[in-house]
Amino acid sequence: MSALVPDSGPGLSLAEKKLIAVLVIDDLQAALPVAEALLKGGVDAMELTLRTPVALEAARLIRDNLPEMMIGIGTILNTEQADQSKDAGADFGVSPGVNPDVMRHAAKISLPFGPGIMTPTDIDIAVREGARLLKFFPAESSGGLPHLQNISAPYAHLGLQFIPLGGIKIDNLKTYLESDLIASVGGSWLAPRDTIRDQDWGKIETNAKDARRLIDEISQ
Repeated sequence: MSALVPDSGPGLSLAEKKLIAVLVIDDLQAALPVAEALLKGGVDAMELTLRTPVALEAARLIRDNLPEMMIGIGTILNTEQADQSKDAGADFGVSPGVNPDVMRHAAKISLPFGPGIMTPTDIDIAVREGARLLKFFPAESSGGLPHLQNISAPYAHLGLQFIPLGGIKIDNLKTYLESDLIASVGGSWLAPRDTIRDQDWGKIETNAKDARRLIDEISQ
């Protein structure tokens, strides 16, 4: 079973890292500089979204040159993309919703996979497929942490944990990470698409350092 679980493998690693940079990369030449900037800032986990043609090649490039970076592939919508993500060397894959066919295929090819949930029905389907670490998306626009607490309550005995994405910023990072429901937080604010396009690596490093500092304070 390759569904992400919070007590083993990539699931455990993501919970330890606490922070995942969610990236949209348009230019392959930006892949290494943005990854290096994140690492300098203390962020060593990322999700490369399959929203551009260079995403998979960017994953390979980072994997080959910066093996210390944990790489996930996001926006996996079908089994072919799951295969491509596995071939690119992804440590894990995620999707915006729950697709049992994709989850079962990910298990077949041993790609740790986290489906996106927003409702109790989503959670129910994901749990049935073996997932225990779930992506909560879109987090803020669907009601934020209070909404997640409500929809996850009936499943509390299963020990589920969540990775919220969507609307997460430095201002609400602390609120999420202080909840026992949250294993890790994903955010595009660390390296926004326009900042990557502008090649402002210093800004990305600063964003990462600010977030890492806050996480370290929470952990004390």
